[in-house]
Amino acid sequence: MEDKLSIRVNVADRYYPLRIDRKDEERIRKAARLINDKLMQYKQRYTDKDLQDFLAMVALQYVIKLLEQEDRNDTTPILDMVKELNDKLDTVLSEEL
Repeated sequence: MEDKLSIRVNVADRYYPLRIDRKDEERIRKAARLINDKLMQYKQRYTDKDLQDFLAMVALQYVIKLLEQEDRNDTTPILDMVKELNDKLDTVLSEEL
């Protein structure tokens, strides 16, 4: 049995119906709240822009944060160093035998 939930999420004064896993509800509502909060900040700061500009800036800001987080979580350099150390250890150990 699927544990799905139907919700309506408000983003930029528009409601979007979503069918989601129940476990994701809190995260989705928090994401919508963060978007709306950031939109409000832009609306208060820049009165000469329209909603499309604000949405674009919010999207850009959050994607930049996402990319920065992905860079921090990239384990490839660490795995490469571990492999290199392992190869050196293998070489040293095989020379001693």
